[in-house]
Amino acid sequence: MAAGDQDAFDGFFREYFPRLYRFTLSRVDNNPELAEEIVQRTMCIVVRKMGSYRGEALLFTWLCQICRNETRSVFRKRKLETREDIPIEDHPAVQAALESVMSDDYHPESARCHEEVRHFVNVTLEHLPAKYSTALEMKYVQGNSVAEIAERLGIGEKAAESVLTRARAAFKECFRSIWDFEPGFIVD
Repeated sequence: MAAGDQDAFDGFFREYFPRLYRFTLSRVDNNPELAEEIVQRTMCIVVRKMGSYRGEALLFTWLCQICRNETRSVFRKRKLETREDIPIEDHPAVQAALESVMSDDYHPESARCHEEVRHFVNVTLEHLPAKYSTALEMKYVQGNSVAEIAERLGIGEKAAESVLTRARAAFKECFRSIWDFEPGFIVD
């Protein structure tokens, strides 16, 4: 990509634009137009700076830092209040899904545990390939059927089932590698 290969850029864009968009959306008060603008600006910066990526951090971590900086820059230029403290896991759909699995008995300890799980899940989703995180969000957050997931991803139902299986496995592996413990709340 740094050498100007269009196919490399296209693959990179397909992989990272949706992930950066999800990362940015909750940080801009769920404003889709602003999130898209910031991610597009970020991608332009990344194309110019790709040759300076040294591999000291994961590529997605590097991209997120550039995106954070660009978000701050846009907010400063527009004199908007920075929402840096709002993580993606505060998205209403994610909150609703997590609340639906909470027991009727409220205990502060269990509420804190659910907050931690919410954070762990969403950071992990941000690190998965876009196709996997999209499939998992559609299935477990939005409640879409396999047929709906297949249609959205432009694949057959058997292929969608396969993507979900691989996505769950990738989620478990990514979760373990980031957080260093088994995600016992995930079932096959």
